[in-house]
Amino acid sequence: MNDARESQQSGPWLVVGLGNPGPEYAGNRHNIGFMVADLLVERVGGRFKSHKSRAQVVEGRLAGQRVVLAKPMTFMNLSGGPVVALRDFYKLTPERLVVIHDELDVEYAALRLKRGGGDNGHNGLKSITKSLGPDYFRVRAGIGRPPGRMEVADFVLRDFTASERKELPWFVDRAADAVEALLSEGLERAQQNYNG
Repeated sequence: MNDARESQQSGPWLVVGLGNPGPEYAGNRHNIGFMVADLLVERVGGRFKSHKSRAQVVEGRLAGQRVVLAKPMTFMNLSGGPVVALRDFYKLTPERLVVIHDELDVEYAALRLKRGGGDNGHNGLKSITKSLGPDYFRVRAGIGRPPGRMEVADFVLRDFTASERKELPWFVDRAADAVEALLSEGLERAQQNYNG
């Protein structure tokens, strides 16, 4: 099976990093998807530009594939609107969609790749699934559970701790590698190399 030829026939991949727009959210755990998207844009050699879909977008090539990298500029719980607008604009099917997001049920700095499934209370995924159905790829970037009795909402909207920040560049880099592996090698191979 020629992945590259197949991707030419079915249009580009849409790779969406989830987060909240604005400098006050930039370092939050909830914004790990934005951090990975920013690194992927560096790798593509592009620069995010505003798009009518209410997202920032870059088109380019990644891992030998045509890609559209995007960051919705709505708040997290409204991510579905821009993702649907991008899907319609680029005429894509859900199997060409990869969403990068923070995941409470995965320990910090670990990754899990999967296709489909529930939203696990994640408002960004909830919004996308409501608009598109659940059958898209997810790169789940582990942020772990809140300590003690801290509310989940407070935890995800806090910046990474000093000790977490030491590992963060490596974590973001590995998540970006996982996205590239997913695009070039397929889900099963990428899971073997990155899940765990």
